[in-house]
Amino acid sequence: MTVRGALPPARDEDAVRRAYSHREILKILSGLMLALLTSMISTSVVGTALPTIVGEFGAQDQLSWVAAATLLTMTASTPLWGRLSDLFGRKRMFQLALWLFVGASLVAGLSANMGMLIAARAVQGLGTGGLAALTQVILGDIVQPRERGRYSGYIGAVFGVSTVTGPLLGGVLVDTPWLGWRWCFYVCVPLAVAAFLVVQRVLRLDHQKRDARVDWWGAFTVTGGASALMLLLSLGGHQFAWNSPWSYGLGAVAALLFVLSVMAERRAADPILPPRLFGDRTFVAAAAASLLVGVSIFGVMIYLPQYLQIVKGMSPAVSGLMTLPLVLSLLVASIGAGRVVTRTGRWKAFPAAGMLLVGTGMALLSQLHADSERWVIGAGLAVLGLGLGMSMQILILAAQNAAPPRDMAVTTSGVTFFRSLGGAVGVAALGAVLTNRVRDEMARMLAAAHTAAPPGEIPLGTPEAIHALPPELRHIVVQAFAEAMRTVFLACVPAAVLGFLAVLFLRELPLRSARPAPAADDPA
Repeated sequence: MTVRGALPPARDEDAVRRAYSHREILKILSGLMLALLTSMISTSVVGTALPTIVGEFGAQDQLSWVAAATLLTMTASTPLWGRLSDLFGRKRMFQLALWLFVGASLVAGLSANMGMLIAARAVQGLGTGGLAALTQVILGDIVQPRERGRYSGYIGAVFGVSTVTGPLLGGVLVDTPWLGWRWCFYVCVPLAVAAFLVVQRVLRLDHQKRDARVDWWGAFTVTGGASALMLLLSLGGHQFAWNSPWSYGLGAVAALLFVLSVMAERRAADPILPPRLFGDRTFVAAAAASLLVGVSIFGVMIYLPQYLQIVKGMSPAVSGLMTLPLVLSLLVASIGAGRVVTRTGRWKAFPAAGMLLVGTGMALLSQLHADSERWVIGAGLAVLGLGLGMSMQILILAAQNAAPPRDMAVTTSGVTFFRSLGGAVGVAALGAVLTNRVRDEMARMLAAAHTAAPPGEIPLGTPEAIHALPPELRHIVVQAFAEAMRTVFLACVPAAVLGFLAVLFLRELPLRSARPAPAADDPA
């Protein structure tokens, strides 16, 4: 808030904003957080229920696609939401994203087969991408970087709350006979409607229409390239051999589309990812680190329930309780880091330490086996949660702080895009690792046991169906999943190390404040 007559004239970036009081910011943030909570609960609820859902359709090997469909469309749409909000207003686009999410949730709950479920989850990802990106964009509009740390901590807290309530809620719904997994999608509908009403009431923004156009060609090439890459990672080595025309063809298509996306962004009047962003070292480093964070967080959220339910034999509700160490540590780290950044203005130490903790947490999880104690699992998750809480929101803050006001929306959307891209590609790649590792381990153990049944004939249905197998086959399946999960978690460690190296390239620019510092000869 500016003080008349006491401070130098406001800079250009302050001229495009009106001052919001702390009370006004909290009101606006309450609506944003409720909508964000709704979409994030949907992800964490479904994560716990996924082993049961895909098992009911007889497709444990397709679990990654249920998650990856949402992540892909969320990734592809994230930059577009920022551009569309420049054209049509933040509030209008935010509400549109909310309604897309509601409609897709209803269709997902009514799914009769895997194809229908995956399609509904893809549309759900469009809405989730809008809610995730526009929450950060709106926060960037109304709060200066120096004060933004405390409010970013609240958004991190929403992530923590949704992560703890989602698995618990999902477990209860799946374990309740008269409800079932379909209510994992229905339960988000009343929450989304309530969020819409709150946003309608409290979100009052001064929309300034920008002279911008939507870069559809850039969106198509970026989305197509990511889709081809995901198809290659998900199906390679399973539906077709790595050394096959399909692998080379998909790889060539992905490379071609990514090259075309670079050409499209250079020529577009208003690109969804302006090339000038990649000339900013802070944006490049923050985007790279966010991409690698996405690999870890989505990998754990999607595949940890399979370990807990298939390997450890836990019910969905108990497996949800096992995520408490991750959520509580993430909650504490996110709020604590935000407050310290606001008070001191120093931020680089948090993502640097956070990425080291993420790597340590994933290394601890990679040591789990079928007989691991619950406290060992909880310790690994707690360390991982600390690292994620110290990294995710601070990386977005760093990029926003370095961006000029005209690039606030595309910068925020860009960093969120790369985090989602890391999650989408990570889920697909880790899913391929899991599927191939399970298959190879089952084949090895069947041969060692001199059992004639081939791995492909062992039914990989729901966790309950797996545990109902004859003892010898059940032991083989459980041990195969245990070994595969260790490989999945270990594969995330190099990603965390690379993320740490990316953070080292960040320049710790002073956080901009709502009040420019007075000159030495200017009375305070």
